[in-house]
Amino acid sequence: MQLIALFNLKPGVTAKQYEDWARATDLPTVRQLPSIASFTVSRSLGLLGSDAAPPYQYVEIIEVADDKQFGLDVATPAMTAIAAQFQDLADVIFLVTQSIETAKA
Repeated sequence: MQLIALFNLKPGVTAKQYEDWARATDLPTVRQLPSIASFTVSRSLGLLGSDAAPPYQYVEIIEVADDKQFGLDVATPAMTAIAAQFQDLADVIFLVTQSIETAKA
C-alpha cells in the first residue's frame, strides 16, 4: 500500500517553516516506523508542458510495508502529535493506493 498526500500550506505558513519541520521532525520520525518501507516529500515545481501553477505545493509518498503494523504505528502518541502538527501546517488530502503490478486480480 502507498499513501500519497497532496497538500498546500495553510495561510501564514511559509515554505521554510514547513520544510524545516519536515526535515527535522516528520521525515525522520516516519522513516523510523517499523511499517514504513520509504517516505519522501517533494516540492511541486510546475506542470509539465504548462505555465499554470500546480494545484498542490507538495507531494508525500509513503510506501507502507505492513498495513497492520502501520495502523499500530500511527496510533502512538508520537505519531498522533506529528499528525496534529502536520494538520496545523497544511491542508491535505490522502490517497490510499496499490500498485497494479502487485495487486491481486
